[in-house]
Amino acid sequence: MTELATPPVEERTGVTRISHWIGGRTVAGSSGRSGPVFNPATGRQTGAVDFASVEEVDQAVQAAKPAFETWRHVSLAKRAELFFTIRELVHERREEVATLLTQEHGKVLSDALGEVTRGLEVIEFCCGLPTLLKSEYSEQASTGIDVYSIRQPLGVVAGITPFNFPAMVPMWMWAPALATGNTFVLKPSEKDPSASLWTAELLKEAGVPDGVFNVVMGDKVAVDAVLEHPDIKAVSFVGSTPIARYVYETATSKGKRCQALGGAKNHMIVLPDADIEMAADAAVSAAYGSAGERCMAISQVVAVGTAAQPLIDAIRERIPKVKVGDGMDPLSEMGPLVTKEHRDKVASYVENATGEGGTVLVDGREDAPEEGFFLKPSLIDNVKPGMKAYDDEIFGPVLGVTRVDTYGEALELVNVNPYGNGTAIFTRDGGAARQFQHEVQVGMVGINVPIPVPVAYYSFGGWKASLFGDRHIYGPEGIDFYTRGKVVTSRWPDPATSKVDLGFPQTR
Repeated sequence: MTELATPPVEERTGVTRISHWIGGRTVAGSSGRSGPVFNPATGRQTGAVDFASVEEVDQAVQAAKPAFETWRHVSLAKRAELFFTIRELVHERREEVATLLTQEHGKVLSDALGEVTRGLEVIEFCCGLPTLLKSEYSEQASTGIDVYSIRQPLGVVAGITPFNFPAMVPMWMWAPALATGNTFVLKPSEKDPSASLWTAELLKEAGVPDGVFNVVMGDKVAVDAVLEHPDIKAVSFVGSTPIARYVYETATSKGKRCQALGGAKNHMIVLPDADIEMAADAAVSAAYGSAGERCMAISQVVAVGTAAQPLIDAIRERIPKVKVGDGMDPLSEMGPLVTKEHRDKVASYVENATGEGGTVLVDGREDAPEEGFFLKPSLIDNVKPGMKAYDDEIFGPVLGVTRVDTYGEALELVNVNPYGNGTAIFTRDGGAARQFQHEVQVGMVGINVPIPVPVAYYSFGGWKASLFGDRHIYGPEGIDFYTRGKVVTSRWPDPATSKVDLGFPQTR
């Protein structure tokens, strides 16, 4: 691994250089390519992240391969003890990484702390790995024969993670991967990469051996190198649906196991009997939290019958009270979007809504802070299928409202949508809620809960175009994803009874 001979970026440009982490140390990139990292609240560049070449991705894999041969043999007791240490370090230093998230992603500090906490829950789940890896044993399956199952790690595995949760989503991947005995190569988003290096240093401090956890920065070159590398056995991905489909098809064509979580268009159905004030609080929180840059954000409210106007009025009343500003300001409730390009794209949905038949009730372009990549909350009424504001995953602080007459129409909107990540229903009617959870074709359902992200001992993932693969992320399905089963049939017979038998094995 060759360090660059050129002066550090800090000396050349006044911004911080962000490099790879391979084999337990920082490794400066040698490809000659890099990308800018901004503070979204100011719009100023704060870092330059190295982009890995194919050869640099291979360096990370070559560091992970020998580490796997040692790491997989570490006892469950020692691995569990190490995870308890990791848990304590993350908990003690969560404000450090939360600050990095705010400075590079833009989300407010309290939201960044919440992200770390949800990731920490998956680490805590993995602290119970001796129980998670327990299998089955059948004594005397046939005369003198016992049968049992075991689960073993895959080898070198990789994660490709999005910009919106730079700490949490990697934790959802590397924690179960390492706990089950694999070694890991992380390709984080190039927009906010520093949290991944913070994680690498923390894991080393906790005692994770060199080579077990590696980070390669980069763009599509690095992604393709991960997908095509013959020594990477499995790939986890979270991002947009078109890229998720590409990742899944490419990885599986190379014989890899793959879970690729895609985009979303999450509907929140509000029935006439719902508590309108509570539903309005939920809609504003779920639509504008983290500036809408969540795959579980509510981007479409479906108001049924007489619920529509009171709900819209209640949402409009709340929007001006949302304080938009720098995420490091403790008074801010919503920060900027991650890049100028993304801010402009999100704003275009508001700009074009009227021409498509929508009614812009609140225009977030008005009075938005000029410095940084800010867009205030927007609300669009009369949004319908066929409009870009309805069909696309906006991934920003734009909430659309669709009015329907009946529960059946609302359900149909959700079920015919190509996405199937999350949904919610607000009602006081237990029968209606139970019918909804039974009938809706979505992977994660909230009943009077707007963002139904499962707790760590369940698993996260959607249906339809929101997931490619047959295993959800983290929880029990995450343990299954990073391991493969082996069934052992054993006999310890009296040598005197041994004989040649060419017949098919019998169990009776």
